[in-house]
Amino acid sequence: MRVSRLYTPALLATGKLIELDDDNGHYVRTVLRLKKDDQIILFNGHGGEYSCTIGEISRKAVLITVGQWADRSVESPLHVTLGLGISRGDRMDLTVQKSVELGVNRITPLLTERCVVQFKGEKKPQRLLHWQKIVQHAAEQSGRTTLPALLEVEQLQNWVGRQQGLKVFLDPYAETTLSELTPETMKSCPEPSRRVTLLTGPEGGFSEQERNLAKASGFIPVRLGARILRTETASIAALAAVQLLWGDFGRGNNA
Repeated sequence: MRVSRLYTPALLATGKLIELDDDNGHYVRTVLRLKKDDQIILFNGHGGEYSCTIGEISRKAVLITVGQWADRSVESPLHVTLGLGISRGDRMDLTVQKSVELGVNRITPLLTERCVVQFKGEKKPQRLLHWQKIVQHAAEQSGRTTLPALLEVEQLQNWVGRQQGLKVFLDPYAETTLSELTPETMKSCPEPSRRVTLLTGPEGGFSEQERNLAKASGFIPVRLGARILRTETASIAALAAVQLLWGDFGRGNNA
C-alpha cells in the first residue's frame, strides 16, 4: 500500500510530536481518511523526508509523531530557472504543476506586453498563494523533497538582465533548435553547477521589443520543432527537452 506524502512548513525532527495546520489536518482527516497509527511521510522542502505516524486525529487536531529521517533526493543535476509569462486560469496552473514534476528549481511569473491577466487589489497575493499550493501538491505527488522556489510576480524587463547560465527563450520563428545548442558552459561545469534559464511567453507570445530585449540580455531564441505550440505546451516540452539533453531523463527510475 502506497504511503501518502505531505508537505508541511513545520520544523521536523525525529521523535517530535507536531500538530498539522488546518489545511493539512483537513486533508488528512477528510480526503485521505487516515486513522490513528496510520503511516504518512512528511517533508518540509529542505531535503529529505520523515516516516511518521498519526498519533491523534479528531475534528480539533491532527497530531503526528515524527519518525525516521531519510536522506532521499530526486533532484536533477541541472538547475532550471523558468521565467513564465503569465497566462490565463488553467493554462498557468497546468504549467506550474508540470514544471515542478519536470524538476524546475525556480519559477518567476512574468508580466509581459501581451499578458491578458490583470492584477487588481488583492488579486496578486491571492494568485501567488494559489500557485504556491500547486507547487506544494506537485512536489508531494512527484516525490520531490526540495520545494521549488516560486518568486514574486515581476516585469519582464526587470527580470531578464539578472539571469545566469545558458539563457534560452522560446520563439516559434527562431532558426535554432534546442538540440543544436552545445554550450561550452554545459561541457565545462560540474553537474551540480549546470544552469539553464528558460523564458516562455503568454498566449500572445513576445512582442518584437521584448524579443530584442531578451537577445540583448544574452538569451538565445530557439524553436521547438516546426509547429507553433500553445504556451503551456511549449513550457512543458522545453523543460522535458533540457532534462533529456543535460539533466536526469534516462538516468533514474522515472515514472
